[in-house]
Amino acid sequence: MRRRGVTAAILGLLVGSPAVFAGGGPQFTTEFALENCSFTEWAGNKFFSLQPGHELELEGDDDGTLVQVEIEATRHTKTVSFTTPSGKRLRVRTRVVTETEFEDGELVEVSRNFFALCRQTNDVFYFGEEVDNYEDGEIVDHDGSWLAGVAGAQPGLIMPGRFLLGSRYLQEQAPGVATDAAENVAMGLTVEVPFGTFRNCVEVLDTNLLNPGSGSDQKIYCPGIGLVVDEAVELVDFDRPCSRWKGDCDDDDDDDDD
Repeated sequence: MRRRGVTAAILGLLVGSPAVFAGGGPQFTTEFALENCSFTEWAGNKFFSLQPGHELELEGDDDGTLVQVEIEATRHTKTVSFTTPSGKRLRVRTRVVTETEFEDGELVEVSRNFFALCRQTNDVFYFGEEVDNYEDGEIVDHDGSWLAGVAGAQPGLIMPGRFLLGSRYLQEQAPGVATDAAENVAMGLTVEVPFGTFRNCVEVLDTNLLNPGSGSDQKIYCPGIGLVVDEAVELVDFDRPCSRWKGDCDDDDDDDDD
């Protein structure tokens, strides 16, 4: 996904991970004891849903450019295989969440992102993405693509199950390709966006460690909805996911593994 108090050591107690320094700055958690997890692609936590049909549309003016972002948890899944730092081989079925971005009505990017929830901690982990970058309606490259288990990449933490102020963690761990880091900076927020007013929201600052001079991006997530603010864009529309318990989901997910 390209839109560009408690220490990391305490977060490490929760997820079984050490912390590392990034350029001599704050510590970021990099290992998450995934071998202790049983995973599901059906759940998600209150700030990050993985249920098919969960759709968000955000829009805003970014320095004179109209930016529109559409995010959808699809019915598709992808199984990702990788070896953890402890040496255990894991095979995780993930939910495919697509993100489509337009600038002034022109398609600029489509990404297929792979997420799954650890049942034991309620953490949502990020296992990679396939990126298509567009110019004039044509795909020009796939910059930003990565996958856990390929070229040294490991899963990152996209949304912790327990939101702790001051926690810092890597969301993407693909050396030389994608190393986005997050810091939890606020909670209990009331946020007003075009789609409505939401309470008990949380704020995360994202930093690209490959380009630390670019600054941080503000993201705000709200319970039951997910992302409502991503820098210049704000939530303008939302569709609720299907419910397996109400019988309006197709249980036969389209698993597009190779």
